[in-house]
Amino acid sequence: MNFWLLLVIKVVVILGVVLPAALVVIYIELKVPARMQSRIGPYFAGGKYGWAQPLADGLKFLQKEDLVPDAADSSVYKLAPYVVLMGTVGTFVIIPFGPDLVARDLDLGIFYLLAISSLSTLGVLMAGWSSGNKYSLIGGLRAAAQLIAYELPLVLAVVGVAIQAQTLSLNGIVDAQASWEWFGSSPEWLNIVPPYLILQIVGFVIFATASLAELSRIPFDMPIAESELTMGYLTEYSGLRFTMFFLGEYAGMVSLAAVASTLFLGGYWLPWVGDDVLNVLGPGVLLTKVLLLSFIFIWLRWTFPRLREDQLQTMAWKWLIPASLANILATGLLKVVF
Repeated sequence: MNFWLLLVIKVVVILGVVLPAALVVIYIELKVPARMQSRIGPYFAGGKYGWAQPLADGLKFLQKEDLVPDAADSSVYKLAPYVVLMGTVGTFVIIPFGPDLVARDLDLGIFYLLAISSLSTLGVLMAGWSSGNKYSLIGGLRAAAQLIAYELPLVLAVVGVAIQAQTLSLNGIVDAQASWEWFGSSPEWLNIVPPYLILQIVGFVIFATASLAELSRIPFDMPIAESELTMGYLTEYSGLRFTMFFLGEYAGMVSLAAVASTLFLGGYWLPWVGDDVLNVLGPGVLLTKVLLLSFIFIWLRWTFPRLREDQLQTMAWKWLIPASLANILATGLLKVVF
């Protein structure tokens, strides 16, 4: 009974972090590109700054009729959006928000992370196949090809961090970065620099690029491609289930930004601060890094045009995967030598 009570509490806490963070990122998506393009953005819901626009959009979708096409496989069609969101929320089980603020510290945390994140791919395939729509099917097939291609560089980018830290635990990776010293103990101010952002800069760039592709965001939005496929695998969805996909995209952005922050930016760690203080300040530190990376993801979306399908596959197989393998080789050699 205690186990189930603890599990429910952890799920509620995780949802309490993920969903508000997704709403904040949606608001940033609405307002920041508007400022970049010299336009106003939403300003009705929530007064002058339009802060309630994400909530208004959510209420609008909830009021729409939830339709299931006659040709759809009803059970798979209805389940798909929840599978996508489940894979995203499951990531936060092992993200440490402080030395003691983690739902579950797994020794094989990276394995769990890579396994649970692949559920989103399954959910997208389920949505594309079960909709009974040719546009949805093509979008699902595109998504499968894209996500399979970019899972490899995403995994290989993380391997370099695991070699560097000599652990698969996310808490252990944060501790390894906290104990790193540049050129010994002097000069001390250099220890404020997140070490893996420098030592694993190649892995960080690969991870960030593959994360954009995993989220199917511009310039990697071929599975949706409104000008070609209407809305791809989302074409037949409406109401609450469309909202779940919509939230899943932004919650996925938050989760991948949290993973990147933990692996490459030191996570909750602050230099010269004890564990007791980090248990209080850690969530704010991690959230700040997550918002910074989310801003970069949004910036890239509004900067680059959509790639062609052949360009997307070429980037993964000819550039990112060889670069990630070279990064693993270099990290292994330097680890042995030094």
